[in-house]
Amino acid sequence: MTETIDEITINYEEEGILVIEELEKVVLNRGAWTTILFLYRERNRQTGEFGPPKAGLRRYQKFRGFFRKRDAINLSDKTVGTLMEKLSEWFPQEGSEN
Repeated sequence: MTETIDEITINYEEEGILVIEELEKVVLNRGAWTTILFLYRERNRQTGEFGPPKAGLRRYQKFRGFFRKRDAINLSDKTVGTLMEKLSEWFPQEGSEN
């Protein structure tokens, strides 16, 4: 558990081996309920090599001074494409023709 948003990480170790490696994070909103978008990769247990990057949204709630993970959504290659397409459609950039 962490006390500050900046301390929150998705890095995860098992028996001293990094299994999930955080590559980047973006804090989407701060407060008692915090949402963070992570870019990460997972180690393949058979080969020991890290796989391709993945994205995940995590929601944390501050409770009694500590942030606790409450929800998680992992995004695959297919999901990311659909998500980007829909968000671009729903929220077109200024000057684009949609």
